[in-house]
Amino acid sequence: MKHIYTDADTLLTALADFVVTKANEAIQQQGRFSFVLSGGSSPKKLFELLASDRYRKQIDWTKVFFFFGDERYVPADHPDSNFLMAKKALFDALQISPGQIFRMKTELVPEEAALDYEKDLQGYFVNSLVRFDLVLLGLGDDAHTASLFPHTSVLQEKDSLVKALYIDKVKMNRITLTAPCINQAATIAFLVYGPSKAEAVQHVLEGGQNIQEYPAQLIRPNGGSLHWFLDEAAAGRIRK
Repeated sequence: MKHIYTDADTLLTALADFVVTKANEAIQQQGRFSFVLSGGSSPKKLFELLASDRYRKQIDWTKVFFFFGDERYVPADHPDSNFLMAKKALFDALQISPGQIFRMKTELVPEEAALDYEKDLQGYFVNSLVRFDLVLLGLGDDAHTASLFPHTSVLQEKDSLVKALYIDKVKMNRITLTAPCINQAATIAFLVYGPSKAEAVQHVLEGGQNIQEYPAQLIRPNGGSLHWFLDEAAAGRIRK
């Protein structure tokens, strides 16, 4: 389902409302809400909005558990850390308990960090299906999402929930949820805005199937729902 808004501010408000709805539904039904956060620059404003006076009282944050779609292989206090961005924009402002935050442990070697995170997921879901309530994703100009980059081995992954990989394009190790793990979620929401994303959006949503070139095409939930939150600039090349 596509949700298209005139500008980024309107888009972010609509997505914040969507997060509130999904969180309250999950808390009412099962007593807790599992929320996978996206890294990069786009979600920072969303996190700040959720932590603002307007939204902070609309969710029982003591019942929200936070995960990450991917992480750059840098220390947790490094400026490039997805965890640090979320900590500053969201966790600190809401005084989230450390026990509610599942970060990818980049103090371990990459492969160990991936295995450790997979164990964390299995522990949270108590050996049942790892099915997040909401996964937030972004989209790169090259149509990557999480750290599922074009022409990387992780695109063929069928079994693991979490993988470590070296991405030559950015000259960095990354740890990422795999497409099969993401696709088990109850709800997946892409947050994409700005004209620089229009070509990638068009390729992913309307182009021919080409997973190697456009990895975000891998995101097809198994029984869950998929939502694209776009501004008009990002949606400029698709048929409305």
